[in-house]
Amino acid sequence: MTNCGKTKKYLVGPVATEFVATKTGVWRVVRPDVNIDDCVFCGTCRKHCPADVVTVEKEDAKKGVYFDWDYCKGCGICANVCPKQCITMIPEEGVCKL
Repeated sequence: MTNCGKTKKYLVGPVATEFVATKTGVWRVVRPDVNIDDCVFCGTCRKHCPADVVTVEKEDAKKGVYFDWDYCKGCGICANVCPKQCITMIPEEGVCKL
């Protein structure tokens, strides 16, 4: 039987000890812009977004593609995977937001 209370724990290398969500969109240089007239609301952009910040609404009242701008990094993956090429990356206004 070991006494775990007396055992020291060592962290080797960079280790995150606290996990919190941080707003990462402040350093975005370009942002996605959706041409709703060409969009078929397939959800491919949502499926491929690494930050999971895209919402696709297919209902008539809320129909559209929405982004959480606090966390969108402007990586452009959504624009690259769009089968209709209706997402373009446009310059972010006021690039220095810090």
